[in-house]
Amino acid sequence: MRPEPAAERQTRRVRAVYEESSITVYQAYPQEIAQRAVKAGTFVAPFKKERMTWIKPSFLWMMYRSGWATKPNQEHVLAVEITRAGFEWALDRSSLSHFDRRVHPDKDAWLTEIKRSPVRIQWDPDRSLSLDPLPRRAIQIGLSGEAVELYMNDWIIGIEDVTDLARSIHHDIHNGNVSEATRRTPAERYYPLPERIRQRIGADG
Repeated sequence: MRPEPAAERQTRRVRAVYEESSITVYQAYPQEIAQRAVKAGTFVAPFKKERMTWIKPSFLWMMYRSGWATKPNQEHVLAVEITRAGFEWALDRSSLSHFDRRVHPDKDAWLTEIKRSPVRIQWDPDRSLSLDPLPRRAIQIGLSGEAVELYMNDWIIGIEDVTDLARSIHHDIHNGNVSEATRRTPAERYYPLPERIRQRIGADG
């Protein structure tokens, strides 16, 4: 894996809907997983905790990934409210999915970290209402092992199915009602990160 050239880098800052002690992340699943998760208030079978599960603070990146809740096995978008303490625990124990010389002194150090970490971080182009790439990056957080257990059992405060909202916003965009779509899209703001976490995940400012 080659490091990303500096000229190709875009601003990396976490943006999210958050309150004093909680933050909202998004996931998309088929109906049988989504409905049971909403009812239980956490993820239960047939959700497979043995697999890495990715959480995304960016609503529009989730829309891009799920095709506005139309792609197979992503027909239901869930807004998962979790504790900020849990969110920061994950970031504080994460490793970037790709080697970044700004974060690691060398590739061996990165390989050692990635073997030990239960959390993966990816920075992908964030998306506009039209799902075009923006000149900034959105964070994706992959949880495995201990991190998944904590996510399911300790961090989740509540789960809401926001599929109808997603499809309604998409309908507004399709019909040219951009101002209404913008108004209804979750208003995300920059999330304040402790300096040690910012450095660990390669975030800017």
